[in-house]
Amino acid sequence: MRLFILAVGHARGTAEGTLCEDYVGRAKAFGKRVGISTVTVEEVAVSKLREARARIAEEGERLAARIPDGAHVIFLDAKGKGMTSEAFAEMLAAMRDAGARDLVFLIGGPDGLDPGPSVKASRSLAFGPQIWPHLLVRSMLSEQLYRAMTILGHHPYHRA
Repeated sequence: MRLFILAVGHARGTAEGTLCEDYVGRAKAFGKRVGISTVTVEEVAVSKLREARARIAEEGERLAARIPDGAHVIFLDAKGKGMTSEAFAEMLAAMRDAGARDLVFLIGGPDGLDPGPSVKASRSLAFGPQIWPHLLVRSMLSEQLYRAMTILGHHPYHRA
């Protein structure tokens, strides 16, 4: 299964970007052991439109255009469902075992996420009820992906 993080905003040169790159690198190296062939991060620019709804819509269109055909999509959203790391790992394993080819995580920009009516999410995931900065969410997601892989691979990284 291939994993994609599609996100609004450029993280290169930021502390969050460095952290994300580190965990994505770890996930890429470990993933093949647990049936994850690759982890890819793709970015789209933050919209320069003045009105927030228009910005969100434009960013959402750009994200939607990058979703592979037939992919399962998960929105990162403060209104989504929280999961333990173990449940997150189980969800990835279930999708992999069911034959999912592509799993896409969508992360909106500073104003939020709305990829439009053409994109249907399998679920919406939250890292707690707080609203987190979009670059930090990307780092948190990449760490949780790596953690999930180590859980599935019975590696000692996850010590719960």
